[in-house]
Amino acid sequence: MRAAGQPIRSILIVGGGTAGWMAAALLERLLDRQPVTITLLESPDIRTVGVGEATVPAIRDYFRAIGVSEAEVLREAKGTAKLGIEFRDWARPGDSFFHPFGLYGIASRGVGFHHYWLKRRAGGDQTPLADYCLATQMALRGLVMPPAENPPNDLGIFDWAVHFDAGLFARFLARVATGRGVRHVEGTVAAVEQDGESGFLTGVTLQDGSRIEADLFLDCTGFRSLLLGGTLGVPYVDWSHLLPCDRAVAMPCTHGDAFTPYTRSTALAAGWQWRIPLQHRVGNGYVYASAHLSDDEAQAVLRGGLEGQALAEPNFLRFTTGHRARVWEKNVIALGLSAGFLEPLESTSLTLIQSGVERLGNLMPDRGFAPELADEFNRITALEYARVRDFLLLHYWANGRVGEPLWDACRSLALPEELAYKVALFRSRGVFARYEWESFRDPSWLSMYAGFDLLPDRYDPLADHFTDGELEGAFARMREAIGRAMSLAQPHRDFLRDIGGLAGEGV
Repeated sequence: MRAAGQPIRSILIVGGGTAGWMAAALLERLLDRQPVTITLLESPDIRTVGVGEATVPAIRDYFRAIGVSEAEVLREAKGTAKLGIEFRDWARPGDSFFHPFGLYGIASRGVGFHHYWLKRRAGGDQTPLADYCLATQMALRGLVMPPAENPPNDLGIFDWAVHFDAGLFARFLARVATGRGVRHVEGTVAAVEQDGESGFLTGVTLQDGSRIEADLFLDCTGFRSLLLGGTLGVPYVDWSHLLPCDRAVAMPCTHGDAFTPYTRSTALAAGWQWRIPLQHRVGNGYVYASAHLSDDEAQAVLRGGLEGQALAEPNFLRFTTGHRARVWEKNVIALGLSAGFLEPLESTSLTLIQSGVERLGNLMPDRGFAPELADEFNRITALEYARVRDFLLLHYWANGRVGEPLWDACRSLALPEELAYKVALFRSRGVFARYEWESFRDPSWLSMYAGFDLLPDRYDPLADHFTDGELEGAFARMREAIGRAMSLAQPHRDFLRDIGGLAGEGV
């Protein structure tokens, strides 16, 4: 029998890396002043994957929640600023568009800006949507500034995220967490102990014979999913029929191109390549489908396209896109790669870890582990993964790379029902469908629709309130206002230096 009503008094996080230490640092803050022992067990013999070097703006909420500043993280993890993602060669070879962390234009009379832009476009104005987004214009010019606390209108609304060295970030979090009382144990799990009647975990035995008991276990063991998948046998929901890439090869190099405040994703014949600029190096990787490219070929393509000198040998990663059918089972909750994997096309890896820990804080059980709490945790987690999956899938399905087997097959995919409806609704008249637990808001979807030219032929008839002449003048003033705002921004290096985020002068 479980001890219903008795509070959790011990939590064991099995596995370190980014997932484990993010969980430890945030749980320590959430459970502050409560008599709960948090222990992180990390094996020195197991290498972490090191994914998640690019983030979305929610990461800055995480920094605030654990009581650290952006400057500390940037300095300790040799990070840089990120205003969005540039997508090259996805819509068609030679074309590019930008997914910004910001709004487009100014809405008026309850009508979204994009309807006025569509009206102007129908009248022959071919000014790109990107010209009406401050975040995009700053990013493409290598400029950064802090968002205004109270911008005068929507033109000034934008946000920023960070790039950082995942290994250095994990070590920084380890110092923060252990400095506040999290217990750190090094050792390798030899056996997982379960209650014979309930199947709940009771502890782990290490190779040196020592034991660690706990009430609640967090599985941060990566793709092995030692506790949730291995011990409890929770099956995996495979989405590889929708997202065909199943391999990645990564290789850092020295700086060569501009020190850009954004991530770059470039579509290639069998997948796509990432570029993540850090202070001390550039992170590069090729995410590809093994059905269309061998590991040797992928390595050769990546190495041949490096902008600088390679700093390490290629690191290969195999994965299956999807998630565990239940991320919370009995007294085990999985985070990070133990819970599931969605390729880093939109930098969501760390967000899913962050939201998982926050969700645990909202649904913290007692030692009775009421099943309703796990059910709600699993319901929300499944929705969140599906919403991210659909946003990623849109990139593949909407591609314009004709004549390449991978991309031709992606365009012929049958979309999941909710994504198909979302796309159809927008293409009918520029209306956004909004679902529960969306990770990406309307401006993000708009950047995709415009970037892939999935635009409606009709705009909201209420946009006809303004004449073409009135809109022409208003649009010109918006572009001028964005230009004035950019005059307050700084080159990327200067921004990092002024907020105290530079680790040194090697950038």
